[in-house]
Amino acid sequence: MTHRLAPTRQIALLLAGVGVLTASSYVAVPMVPVPVTMQTLAVLLVGTLAGPRLGLAMIVSWLALAAFGLPVLSGGKAGLLAFTGPTAGFLLAFPVAGYLAGVAARTIARGHVSRFASFLGLHGVILLAGWAWLSTLVGAEAAFLAGVAPFLVGAVIKSALAAAIIAAIPGRYRQRG
Repeated sequence: MTHRLAPTRQIALLLAGVGVLTASSYVAVPMVPVPVTMQTLAVLLVGTLAGPRLGLAMIVSWLALAAFGLPVLSGGKAGLLAFTGPTAGFLLAFPVAGYLAGVAARTIARGHVSRFASFLGLHGVILLAGWAWLSTLVGAEAAFLAGVAPFLVGAVIKSALAAAIIAAIPGRYRQRG
C-alpha cells in the first residue's frame, strides 16, 4: 500500500535517509582500493523501509551531495573524482540496489529467509558492478581479489543484519514512498 506523505514529511524522511547513508559511510575499515563500510547495509535498509521511489531519492540525493563536494562518502571523500576512482562502480550500483530492495520488499521479500536472500542477491549486484568498474582500472583478477573477495563474508553478515533489523521494525514504519 502506497501512502501519500505531506511534502514536509517527505523532505524530513529524505534528509533522515541521507543522514543514515552519510553516517554509514563513516563506519569504515580502511582497505585499499575499496574500504569496508556500512554503506551497503544502509542502502538496502533505506530502500526497503522507505520504498523504491523515496529510497531511490534518498540514495541519489546523497550521491549528488558527494558529487557537489560534500564529504558524505567513506573517509570524507567527495567530488566527481569519487565517481571515477576505484569505488565508482559500487557507488553507481547503490541507487539500483536501493530501488530493487524497495521493490523486493513489496513483492518477494516478505519473510525472513526471502528477505535475507534478496539482500544477499543485492549485495551481489553491488559487488558485480564494483568488480566490473574496478576491472577496467586494475584487471579482472586483481579487481576480484581486491574488490570482491574481501567483501563476501561482510555481504553475508550485512544481509543477515539487514534482515534482522527489518524484522524488528513494525510494519507500519515501512514502505512510505
